[in-house]
Amino acid sequence: NGVLFSDEDEVGEFESGSGHHWVAHRIPDDCYAVVANQLAIQKVDLDDPDNFMYSKDIVQFVYQNHFEVDFDNFNFRNVFGTHEYSDEIYSTPRVWYGQKYLSGDNDQDPMSEELPFIRKANRLLHLDDIAYVLGSHYQNTPYDPLNNDNADGHKFRPISLAATQESHILQIRSGMPVDVRGIQWLAMGVTAQSSYIPFYPAATDVHPAYKVGSETYDDKSAYWVYKLAGVLVDAHYKEFGKMLKDTQKEVAILLNNKVHEIDAKALTLSGQELRDYLTTESIACQQIGLDKYNELIAKLITASTALSPLSFKVDVNL
Repeated sequence: NGVLFSDEDEVGEFESGSGHHWVAHRIPDDCYAVVANQLAIQKVDLDDPDNFMYSKDIVQFVYQNHFEVDFDNFNFRNVFGTHEYSDEIYSTPRVWYGQKYLSGDNDQDPMSEELPFIRKANRLLHLDDIAYVLGSHYQNTPYDPLNNDNADGHKFRPISLAATQESHILQIRSGMPVDVRGIQWLAMGVTAQSSYIPFYPAATDVHPAYKVGSETYDDKSAYWVYKLAGVLVDAHYKEFGKMLKDTQKEVAILLNNKVHEIDAKALTLSGQELRDYLTTESIACQQIGLDKYNELIAKLITASTALSPLSFKVDVNL
């Protein structure tokens, strides 16, 4: 029940506690928020309109329904949210890991119902930090399903999941012209096994592979290209994990450099000429990702032929 609103200056989280009552909290400029599938906003200052908004009758509603609440310390999550065991294995661990990575915490409990909504990072955050969190699966903890076959490895729902269809980062660059200001970074398939590809919103078309969608495999579909790479890696993660990581690093470097080049040229253009340019270059970025992942797929299929259970190695002593 949450929606994030943003422009180039401010970010705010809107949450609905029911069909009629809601609050919105402006996230301070030097802070971040990690939100999973549960209400996250905590203390609401009813007398601070610069940082909070709320439905007109929310106070009356809470009072009339006899919710136990101190309006001087009105905690929206406690009043309207759930507090169940399912939250502690499905949602709060994801918030815990995001905060652990962004703030360097080691002393919080992944099942805690009291994890703070607003946090300060221990460093200046970049796009790569956000991509890491969205593609995370409890790396370097006992809860990583890729490196732990015991019960802890599957105890919590990770942020990046095999069922993920796509993940996106909406970037708004302050000080840029409106047609160049935004970039949608889109990762198709499983985020941990995919790459974020830049899409300029002013572009008027996309690569043909992004127009193909089907429930069954189609090699002409961008989704299935990235999904296939992940499926092949899954079968032999210990052998192929590094190949995937190397491809992800290469794609990230190529596309970050490409975005800098596109921005520099785009700032000299306007109108239809700018839109045509951004369309051409956005499609070129999408092609880079597809080319690199198709190269990876070819390597994975070739290497997989030596990993069949029907393989036989002759004893050198024979």
